[in-house]
Amino acid sequence: MPVIMIANPKGGVGKSTLATNIAGYLARQGHAVMLGDLDAQQSSRQWLAQRPAGLPSIRGWELSKSEGKTLAKPPKGVSHVVLDTPAGLHGKRLAAAYGLADRLLIPLQPSLFDIQASYAFLQTLQTLRRQTGRGPMLALVAMRTREGTLSAQQLQQFVQGLDLPVLGPLRDTQNYVQLAARGLSLWDVTPGRVERDLAQWQTLLAWLG
Repeated sequence: MPVIMIANPKGGVGKSTLATNIAGYLARQGHAVMLGDLDAQQSSRQWLAQRPAGLPSIRGWELSKSEGKTLAKPPKGVSHVVLDTPAGLHGKRLAAAYGLADRLLIPLQPSLFDIQASYAFLQTLQTLRRQTGRGPMLALVAMRTREGTLSAQQLQQFVQGLDLPVLGPLRDTQNYVQLAARGLSLWDVTPGRVERDLAQWQTLLAWLG
């Protein structure tokens, strides 16, 4: 059961956008998908609640009670898990999620604060790999980029110094906002409406396999 984790300690970088659209793509491919929301804001869970009936099914956590505690686990029959993680993920919670993941996507935007937070996060992940002797495949995803801007150039300079695949870039567009409000992904609407965005996803989808 592949587990795809979306993580970056900085908030507002597009984690839920990535998570919901990856889940939507996998579901459209016929997989039994669970979208697990670890974020207190529960953006992905709210997206699931808005998802129209009749679209490829995406499930959430299976919740149960034990000794007064609520336990969450993937439902039976799930073949793929997508995890949307919170801002500030660190310590034991990060180590536990890191140990579950097969692939880890790190979204970042072309700003100095995002770049600095992402660099520190990558160092933390390297430490976890040394400590555990294992780890998921890693890749960066350039989010909300605008071609020809100084910030985009700064982001390009940053990623060139890293030995990691850089997927995307995914442009800054209202398509993601409008689709998210209706519980939809890029793969739930007529391709002609989001043709440019679908093209930008091809390297990311190839990396996911």
